[in-house]
Amino acid sequence: MDEAAPLLSVKDLRVRFGKGPHGVDAVRGVSFDIGREKVAIVGESGSGKSTVGRAILKLHPAFAQVSAKELRFKGQDLLAAGEAQMRRIRGRNISMILQDPKFSLNPVMRVGQQIAETLRIHQRIGGRQAKQQALEMLKAVRIRDPERVYDLYPHQVSGGMGQRIMIAMMLVSKPDLVIADEPTSALDVTVRLQVLAILDDLVRSRGVGLIFISHDLNLVRSFCDRVLVMYSGVIVESLKASEFDEAKHPYTKGLLGALPRLDMRRHRLPVLERDPLWAIG
Repeated sequence: MDEAAPLLSVKDLRVRFGKGPHGVDAVRGVSFDIGREKVAIVGESGSGKSTVGRAILKLHPAFAQVSAKELRFKGQDLLAAGEAQMRRIRGRNISMILQDPKFSLNPVMRVGQQIAETLRIHQRIGGRQAKQQALEMLKAVRIRDPERVYDLYPHQVSGGMGQRIMIAMMLVSKPDLVIADEPTSALDVTVRLQVLAILDDLVRSRGVGLIFISHDLNLVRSFCDRVLVMYSGVIVESLKASEFDEAKHPYTKGLLGALPRLDMRRHRLPVLERDPLWAIG
């Protein structure tokens, strides 16, 4: 693969749920490329951010209608890939970190075994070697006493530790692309910063691409390289994270204007005024 070529290329992605007049177009004509960088997708709830992430991995239910002019990962046509091929791609080549480990981890399986299982499926190694690599990965995400944590069940770990375990599970197979869907939304500020530092360090050291789905505009401004702003299923603006304050689209300006700021006292935060033309994809 050409090193200059994007890891992921998405052209005119569309996702529709339901048929006929009652159908909902959740994503409408989304296009972007992802290289070995950190790219945020931001927007209000229901704008289509998570729908895009799940569409890339073909995780939507069968009744969802997903189409695109191009959905290509490292030269592979994901649209043409069958379920068996997608199972090999998921986890091994593209991983997805979900929001809440309480609902993402298997509650009746020890957390270390879940990490080791990822290795045994994708790398086809023995149990002893898989356990050793799982312990090393737990140490890499800064979990103290990984041998003890390896044998715990999900309900026995805190939210912050559970999120670290999820990150370990998704990165242990050394994927080229990671999709992180609100990975810190359920965490307090201190733990959030720790998890982000872990994720940033692992992404940088391994040179992988990251799609970071978030509501937190201040976070993506400092954490990511580029930002894609979604509104009602379409991307209305794409810009460098360092130039976020120079956004041109009124929707992006409205989101930024609604943020409370310590250096600016306001009696009331402004309410975003929407224009139906923004939703035209």
